[in-house]
Amino acid sequence: MLVLRTLFATAALVVPAAVAARATAPATTATKRIYTPADFARFAPKTAYDMLVQVPSFTIRGASSERGLGQASENVLINGERIANKSGGAIDQLQRVSAANVERIEIVDAAGLGIAGLSGQVANVILNAATKASGQFEYNPIFRAHYAKPDFVSGSISYSGKKGPVDYTISLKNDPGRGAFGGPIWIYDANGVVTETRKEIYHSEFDRANFQLKLGLDGAGSSVGNLTLGYTPYWNPGVRRDHRVLATGEERSRDIRTKLNGYFADISADYDFALGPGRLKLIGVRHWEHEPLVQTLILTFDTSGADSQGTRFVRDTHLGETIGRGEYHWKSGKNDWQISIERAFNSLDQKGGLFELDSAGEFVEVPFPEGTGKVTETRYEGVVTLSRSLTSNLDLQVAAGGEISHLDRVDDDQAARKFFRPKGSITFGWRPAKVWDVSLKLRRRVGQISFYDFLAQPKLSEDRENAGNPDLVPPQSWEAETEISRDLGLWGKTRLRSWYYRVEDIIDVIPIGEDGQGIGNLPRAIRYGAESVSTLNFDPLGWKGAKLDLTLGREWTSVKDPLTREKRPISGVQDAWFSAQVRHDIPGTPLAWSAYAQYQHYGKNFYLTEVYHGLDLPWISGFYVEHKNVLGMKLRVSVDNILNGRHLFYRHVYEGYRDRTPLAFYQRQNQLVGPLFSMSLKGTF
Repeated sequence: MLVLRTLFATAALVVPAAVAARATAPATTATKRIYTPADFARFAPKTAYDMLVQVPSFTIRGASSERGLGQASENVLINGERIANKSGGAIDQLQRVSAANVERIEIVDAAGLGIAGLSGQVANVILNAATKASGQFEYNPIFRAHYAKPDFVSGSISYSGKKGPVDYTISLKNDPGRGAFGGPIWIYDANGVVTETRKEIYHSEFDRANFQLKLGLDGAGSSVGNLTLGYTPYWNPGVRRDHRVLATGEERSRDIRTKLNGYFADISADYDFALGPGRLKLIGVRHWEHEPLVQTLILTFDTSGADSQGTRFVRDTHLGETIGRGEYHWKSGKNDWQISIERAFNSLDQKGGLFELDSAGEFVEVPFPEGTGKVTETRYEGVVTLSRSLTSNLDLQVAAGGEISHLDRVDDDQAARKFFRPKGSITFGWRPAKVWDVSLKLRRRVGQISFYDFLAQPKLSEDRENAGNPDLVPPQSWEAETEISRDLGLWGKTRLRSWYYRVEDIIDVIPIGEDGQGIGNLPRAIRYGAESVSTLNFDPLGWKGAKLDLTLGREWTSVKDPLTREKRPISGVQDAWFSAQVRHDIPGTPLAWSAYAQYQHYGKNFYLTEVYHGLDLPWISGFYVEHKNVLGMKLRVSVDNILNGRHLFYRHVYEGYRDRTPLAFYQRQNQLVGPLFSMSLKGTF
């Protein structure tokens, strides 16, 4: 409970100072906090997103991987509307909008918006219609000091304009990723004796190029429409090599290479028009993805000269999603109503193959029928939402409905499974005083599942096979969330969020067959925690242009282990996090600098035959220097991981199921990542 006490203590320390200041920051009304472009001028923003990330004590929450479109989850709106697509939503669109087109940003409580699914603080970005065509670009190469190849083609470019009733944005964005680490690995037997040492290097170079065309139609009367077309090819090669020395003196080498070159494409459209006493919005989404994976492992016996051993896993997967949704919205007195109906069809068609290396050095296919199959789900959802103000400072939103789904492993002889699941929420938004906002949300939610888990997916690097599970069902949960925010005037803002989830059919690793394991459902689990987010300005103390962004979070979880029947944490959950970042915009100059420290901790991962704990850069720190006017552009140079954060990995492997067999060996890694260098150059044209 130490972290919780710290969270409340942070708020308690800053609130009295704010009360004493008797000052207010950007314009505040009884229901919203308003930021204009002038409030962000010192940051020299180039895009609408650059403004949004500087809103005090606001945490951007992207769209969750909900089933279909469902209720809103992204806490960012554009002109009061949810961006309903599966490829980025409002956050993605704001990265392509010029800062010159932002009229204001409103921070409002979700309960008063009439948009089902949202709770807590929501950012509503109000954009002006583009008065003239304009463009923007960003170039941000990335370099690592060790192992990974540099990235020279990271960046984006977009161009927006208006032609008659149609406004358009055409854009190209490469979103890369570079991962790398290297160093020693120690293998110990059950008695703690070193049996093997390894020197390992891992690196991956990920690039994803997104081509997008967005069209907006100012139609007849008050009707409006949007059409977004996107195509995204991606390339994700990965290499993991190690050299092994056994206690006997024998030397071996292992090489694992992964190739994943695929694409996804999206079409999303919506049309909103007046109908009767309200408005009808029709939404259509189509998503395609081709994901061909080839992973090859070769183990070479350097000392003995024995024939190499190898395995190759090939997976050719096609995924698809089609969504049709209708939303009818109207007002009746103080009541704000919405009825939504949605149909979604999802599919996964996978052809998997497993190959073994023979004595001639050729890969020969072996039977692997469990790696091939097709999974589909047809889902219907209906939800009725009522929003209304109970008093001048208390808002209520009630959403009630359910879904019917047909889940089918098409290529087996079992009939499709049919489910009915109720869902809904009750949300209160309360403003007890001008500087306070309080929200409470109670929700019944149906979660998402990965169709990949229905089929076998070998993990070559860990020498582990995960069996497919045709009986997998989506998790469901009862959830309670609260959020309390306090406006500190010129001192900034602070926010405390807490949650409690009771989950049914939680996804975890379960026994399959006599000695197999795979992804499945456990009966129930508990998750609860709290997070404090604060922005503290130092101007009242005389340090002009400086601020501190501070985040503290902790989550506790509990689930009954399927083997031992004892309670343990949920596998791999982020259970503690902290970040502190100071930024100083030096008055009277175009210069700014920032320094930060960040901590992220994840719990252990529990399999039936092993337990491992991976922490990649649990501690990381860095700084950047920024010049806001280099020939009209903004230049930032960043250095990350300056204090040598490491890649840590701990693994315990048993001879069979861990509740009934002895420990076979355990593994320790403490490996170098090294500093990361990046540059950002932003401009407009």
